[in-house]
Amino acid sequence: MIARGAALSFAVAGSLCAAQQIHAQAPAAPARTILAIGAHAGDMELTAGAVLIKQHKLGDRVVILQMTLGEGGNSRLSPTVYGAQKRREALAADSVIGAETIFAPYRDGEIPNDEAVRRYVADVIRTVKPTYIITHWSHSIHKDHANTSLIVQDAVLLASLEGVVTTHPAHRGVRGIYYADNWEDAESFSPYIYVGVSDEMAQWREAVTKYEFVGGTISSFKYLDYYEALSTVRGAISGKGRAVAFDIESFGKRRVLDSLP
Repeated sequence: MIARGAALSFAVAGSLCAAQQIHAQAPAAPARTILAIGAHAGDMELTAGAVLIKQHKLGDRVVILQMTLGEGGNSRLSPTVYGAQKRREALAADSVIGAETIFAPYRDGEIPNDEAVRRYVADVIRTVKPTYIITHWSHSIHKDHANTSLIVQDAVLLASLEGVVTTHPAHRGVRGIYYADNWEDAESFSPYIYVGVSDEMAQWREAVTKYEFVGGTISSFKYLDYYEALSTVRGAISGKGRAVAFDIESFGKRRVLDSLP
């Protein structure tokens, strides 16, 4: 059974002294694979990029699946021209993060919520073999975001089933799906996991500013200001300086203890 609600192993709480003692005694954690799946090029870099940078620095493999280029987001350029620009920007940004990039064959605003796209994502999961998946929260004002979230949830199951035939064999190693903190996906989103990223913010800024839209010349929304401020808010709540937050499915929000901690 896939533990989609399992706690992130890289979001460890505890005192600095205890963490230092554990680090001194325990062997290095094995490398994992983090697969981030965004509806548009730039979505995962903005929301989870600092965590992806941190995981790459810790030795994990990082892969970003761009479901669309977000090629319809520039009123001054045709989708073809802006799509080519977004592809270049994604490769440049993901290179700074240390991530591999996969471009899905779907169009901005037209991600289909059907069996074919679920099997496509399932086959990507089987190819990449992720330990963790990061994607959109399902309650969103943007149809592409909501569809991507629902597709990913089903694709994880499909990827695990031997009876579902795709190009690659089944993969049952996904330990959790984590939903990114996105201003367009705010309905019912409740931050549950916080990852400190103070040391990664400069590199994150270098990565996301590879995208022209982040600088505010295409959209009036202040993406850079918003996500930098959000990292401060999440950091204040978690006591981590700067932090990125994720939600998980409600059924995963449980702790089983033998006594009070």
